[in-house]
Amino acid sequence: MVGGGGGGGGAGGGLLENANPLIYERSGERPVTAGEEDEQVPDSIDAREIFDIRRCRAAGKGAEAPFLHWPHLIRSINDPEHPLTLEELNVVEQVRVQVSDPESTVAVAFTPTIPHCSMATLIGLSIKVKLLRSLPQRFKMDVHITPGTHASEHAVNKQLADKERVAAALENTHLLEVVNQCLSARS
Repeated sequence: MVGGGGGGGGAGGGLLENANPLIYERSGERPVTAGEEDEQVPDSIDAREIFDIRRCRAAGKGAEAPFLHWPHLIRSINDPEHPLTLEELNVVEQVRVQVSDPESTVAVAFTPTIPHCSMATLIGLSIKVKLLRSLPQRFKMDVHITPGTHASEHAVNKQLADKERVAAALENTHLLEVVNQCLSARS
């Protein structure tokens, strides 16, 4: 699914495609309300939780528990090329996350830092895997490139939407290792 591609300083060594990316300030930590902490109060999943989840549901409570067990669900995913998060590179923003809890759908649009980014599929796959591992199985996920921001937008979106290709990609041990590095906490 994801080829070797030129560049890839973080994931595969070599020259960086975008040696000097713009770095954006991380958004502040959001306060957790008493209602969000109360396990007795129903709490629907929304864009804010997908982008910046701060609380976890306790294991064993409810049919879907546990879920959303990583803090900062997508904002803290690591860029495969730089020692920065996707939020710091403005690849993901809360405004590009659409959620319908009643319809069990999540759509995340991401914006690669350059129009010919060879890491776009890997970034999209990392976002998709984070959602697959974190959300209840009832959710249908659509991870795609923000329209008009990448030269191969249609091809990358087609790969990310193909369940068989995503599953095959995750059977590749090297690729899974790279995805897991993107999802791991940086020290």
